[in-house]
Amino acid sequence: MLWNYILVAFLPFSLGYNNFRIGGVFEGYDGIGCVFGKSASTLREILGSDPKNLTKYVTTDEELKLWDVQTKVCELMEKGVVAIFGPLSPQSLSHAYSMCDAMGIPHIATTLSIDDKLKSINFYPHSEALSTLYYDLVVEYNWKTYTILYENKISLLMIKPLLERWNSTGYTVSVRLLNGPDYRRMLRDVKLSGEQNFIIDCSVEILPEVLKQALQVGLLFHKFNLIITSLDLQTINYQPYQYSGMNITALRLIDPDNELVQIINYKKPDCGKLTTNKAVMYDAVQFVALAFKNLTNSTKKIVRSLPCDGSEIWEHGETLTNYIRTGSMEGLTGIVKFDTRGYRSEFAVDILNLGEDGLKKIGIWNSTRGFKWIPKPVILEADTELSLHNQTFRVLISLTKPYASVKDSLTKRVGNDRFEGYTVDIIDELSKMCGFNYTFMVQDDKNYGSYNNFTGEWNGMIGKIRANEADLAIADLTITQQREEAVDFTLPFMSLGISILYRRPTKAEGSLLSFLSPLTLDVWFYLTAAYIFVSIELVILGRLSSAEWVNPYPCIDEPQELKNQLTFSNCLWFTLGALMQQGSEIAPVGMSTRLLAGCWWFFCLIMVSSYTANLASSLTYETPVQPFRDAFDLARQSKIKYGAKKGGSTLAFFQGSDKKEYRHIYETMMNDAKNCLTSSNEEGVEKVKTEDFAFFMESSTIEYETERDCSLTKIGPQLDEKGYGIAMRKNSPYRHDLIAAILELQENGKLSKLKLKWWSEKHGGGSCVQASSSVPSELNLKNVGGVYLVLFIGIGISFIWTIIELLLYVAAQSHEYNISFKEELIKELKFVIQFNRSSKPVRRRAPSRRSGISTTECASIDTSNTNFEDSVC
Repeated sequence: MLWNYILVAFLPFSLGYNNFRIGGVFEGYDGIGCVFGKSASTLREILGSDPKNLTKYVTTDEELKLWDVQTKVCELMEKGVVAIFGPLSPQSLSHAYSMCDAMGIPHIATTLSIDDKLKSINFYPHSEALSTLYYDLVVEYNWKTYTILYENKISLLMIKPLLERWNSTGYTVSVRLLNGPDYRRMLRDVKLSGEQNFIIDCSVEILPEVLKQALQVGLLFHKFNLIITSLDLQTINYQPYQYSGMNITALRLIDPDNELVQIINYKKPDCGKLTTNKAVMYDAVQFVALAFKNLTNSTKKIVRSLPCDGSEIWEHGETLTNYIRTGSMEGLTGIVKFDTRGYRSEFAVDILNLGEDGLKKIGIWNSTRGFKWIPKPVILEADTELSLHNQTFRVLISLTKPYASVKDSLTKRVGNDRFEGYTVDIIDELSKMCGFNYTFMVQDDKNYGSYNNFTGEWNGMIGKIRANEADLAIADLTITQQREEAVDFTLPFMSLGISILYRRPTKAEGSLLSFLSPLTLDVWFYLTAAYIFVSIELVILGRLSSAEWVNPYPCIDEPQELKNQLTFSNCLWFTLGALMQQGSEIAPVGMSTRLLAGCWWFFCLIMVSSYTANLASSLTYETPVQPFRDAFDLARQSKIKYGAKKGGSTLAFFQGSDKKEYRHIYETMMNDAKNCLTSSNEEGVEKVKTEDFAFFMESSTIEYETERDCSLTKIGPQLDEKGYGIAMRKNSPYRHDLIAAILELQENGKLSKLKLKWWSEKHGGGSCVQASSSVPSELNLKNVGGVYLVLFIGIGISFIWTIIELLLYVAAQSHEYNISFKEELIKELKFVIQFNRSSKPVRRRAPSRRSGISTTECASIDTSNTNFEDSVC
């Protein structure tokens, strides 16, 4: 291979104790090697000594082969370099890094790389941070759809976050490959696609040709928006495109006001125009020299020759690498520093706009703090006075009640006296406060203003303000981000949100099961369970309690068996009678069973009282039937149609929303625009009255309609928050005075009084004011949980009491009849579980001689009668 120039090695400085030598290998002549040498020749301030030796740098006319890279890198290592820069191509760069890594010498890269496996010290901003910049810019511009024109695989990987932004809810992303050198056919197809937002990601080498051909096919037009990701737009001739009218955004890493940048670009342009790659190379040389100086402050005699065919490595290479990765410096490309991963991901980029005045800086993007935009300067017209006194304004209004309307009068009225309304009164108040005059102009079509994406023009009120056909516009004109970009607004004189207008719900018909409504289903379930459980518990306690086993024949002192009235059927009847507040003939005798019965009666008292009170309220109140509760319910059904005003801010809200339900509402309305979209709010209100139709509109207008028509109502909460403001041309000098006057009207309560006047007092307002009635709510488990707690505590105490009674009874029996406690307890428990027996035999010592009644006589007594007190022997 033939070389046009000799091998590159730079040995500029002898510090007395160490030689600082760096080497570079670069393909082709694009000025990189030149900047490498120029930067090295200015290291005197950093290293503190003048250069002793300076050799030329290596460059070729063609791409280096891997063998050539290996040869040149070995020659540099033998000269004792402390770092090697380049080459530029990815394959050669990777080969050079592997050699440097094996010898322990820092390898420096200064070009964009997307391969994080390559551990070279790369001074070019990291690809991940640049990808974040592109993504943030699209988000900041609020682009919903866009087309990306990319050059190669590297470009495709750089725009990956932009591709991932696509989703099915409305973010449409198109991708086109820049397959040149003729791009016209593809650019023409892009233009005809109807897309308005474009991103061009390509190298600065082909960027002029791409822009030239885009201009030829008419793609660079005022209605389009373009982001150029290249950081070197300022290095090409952009004059043919700055008058296209297109909104072109460019990026820049180099500060042109930097004194050194001006010297390299204009005073000593030996190396050509300063590109980003050249500036990065300049900073890299300076940075490595600074790190080497810090290393030599702690280590002496560290530089030596390393032959490629040997096994030696430079023992200080890793230390120098650490000094580089932990240092920082202010350079041509801003702050140069590395993160913990070893990437240069912290940097700042200028955001530029290309217009008739050339490239103008409009903001700054920082990798850690995001965007900071530079506000546009306010340019006042020469013949405009700052004072509003004696000024006459053309005020645009819309005849929409209650904001503005023509007065009903038997006499003919002229001028401003023809109109009345909320906004008319506001203008009148402002004119008195600020001293200006005004003339009302009517927007006949009630079009407040929307942007046409194809013509790039505004219509309606906003269009007339921009065209200087009116000075102010006041109506139910919503302040939106898109409108604020076209005109200026005052502070809102009214705050509101989007709501749903629908017919007032009808009363619900009666139900056969309405008596169940005072309690929820789970309370009814637990009440039934408590009833059954207490009945069973009463049976068990009755069998365990000795007091419940009574003598069925009061006239017999020592009966042969005892009776228990607490059978399962009797217990069910007893608990049911208490629950129904009717009682029964069953009466518990034992302390434990009476305690349980008392707790159950208390439980029934609270439950029945609560049920009765809530039943009386629920049966006398007719619950209105609402087919839907909010916008989400409305979106999930298909029976009721819904719509909004065509071209208004309400429709724009659904169009720009990220929520899938709102996007579904928008798509449904657009698919049936003939039936869903209306030309005015009045048409929408009429559709609600005559059809099964729900209308989305501002809450303030809904409030006005429902104050006058009792068949209408507002359903659901507000979907957003916004305000009505007074519109005027951009940079209007009287905006500040109008804002101050509106604030004063708010503070003194004048705006509230005006709203009360036009909403609730004038023209039939207040006719539908109804006394608020509270709807009784169902009693849930939280409301009656304490009653259940008392019941269960009573159950537990009564059960424990019964066990104690049983144990005392067994102990007494075992002592009286000289039987073991265990045997007597088992015998009692066996009898207890025999639920089919209601008679209990009595244990006797011997027949009683003093008894007046024989056993035979007692046996003949009717034992079926459970009323023991009335039994006759």
